[in-house]
Amino acid sequence: MTDFPGAPDLNAPRKGLRVLAAMSGGVDSAVAAARAAEAGHDVTGVHLALSANPQSFRTGARGCCTIEDSRDARRAADVIGIPFYCWDLAERFREDVVEDFVAEYEAGRTPNPCLRCNEKIKFAALLDKALALGFDAVCTGHYATVVLNEDGTRELHRASDMAKDQSYVLGVLDERQLAHAMFPLGDTVTTKDEIRAEAERRGLAVAKKPDSHDICFIADGDTRGFLASRLGRAEGDIVDESGAKVGTHEGAYGYTIGQRKGLRIGHPAPDGKPRYVLDISPVTNTVTVGPAEALDVSALTAIKPRWCGVAPSGPGRYTAQLRAHGGETEVTAELLDGPELRVRFDEPVRGVAPGQAIVLYDGTRVVGSATIATTERAVAAR
Repeated sequence: MTDFPGAPDLNAPRKGLRVLAAMSGGVDSAVAAARAAEAGHDVTGVHLALSANPQSFRTGARGCCTIEDSRDARRAADVIGIPFYCWDLAERFREDVVEDFVAEYEAGRTPNPCLRCNEKIKFAALLDKALALGFDAVCTGHYATVVLNEDGTRELHRASDMAKDQSYVLGVLDERQLAHAMFPLGDTVTTKDEIRAEAERRGLAVAKKPDSHDICFIADGDTRGFLASRLGRAEGDIVDESGAKVGTHEGAYGYTIGQRKGLRIGHPAPDGKPRYVLDISPVTNTVTVGPAEALDVSALTAIKPRWCGVAPSGPGRYTAQLRAHGGETEVTAELLDGPELRVRFDEPVRGVAPGQAIVLYDGTRVVGSATIATTERAVAAR
């Protein structure tokens, strides 16, 4: 495969690339922008206004994209000494991320909005606009590494520090997008405390700002309440594996497979053990619960594959990650017609839900990702 025309070698020692730094208002993106500028690149900071009605202040570590965040990003850009702009992508974000999130839950699936945002906003809408304006690359504060091979192809790898690795949510990037992606934090083995200390040395006021851990457009962290406000309340049954009613709910969309808390089941299971959500049926508005062992999944089929390079041919051995902060598991995967990705686990895994992303790795290299469509239970329901 040949290199993409005009794609710069972002790891080369030469300086002077035009870099657009996405600045969320947090410490990671501020330090990433500062490192890019310190390396001699011509850096411009941009804050993405993703909410049509942003709050004035965030609540602790909840959410982002507030007026406070845009001001923090601007102050950081002033300290670094780079130009700064705010770009309004609220409508694109609403359509591609928020509405997709609601529709997926309504259909009984469990989406990952951060992964969708990276695919549709930061490395599609933002990158396309940056390239149209003559920038060479988009810089973000993600912890991941892009490697340029001798033949001009690029690979996405895990960050040097596995504890902070964010390659899972970047697994949707294709080689064209990787050719213009810069992750200054990915190849440094530093703790978050060290990143904060670096920010403080640089005079960045965001050095002590708390990280955002929640879905950015649900500032209070109440996902069920957010969905209810969009989809309305619809009472339905909670049933066990035999179909017997064991409780009620106010909307099947408010549950995820593997969930244990918040079921509000009136009486315990016959064996006295906890019960978990096994299935969600939006058609009948029914939630099925059962024992933990019924969550074991031995195989799955995934759709909409995206490859960080050449698509694999034939069955192959990989490791797979199923959650942003989850561990790896050994799998055999094969790309089928459709295209669909068929994955079989060496050992059963739990809590796998349609709508989630599965990301395949070959060592530290990200092979690609796909959206889970169906699962095969290791033990069939009784």
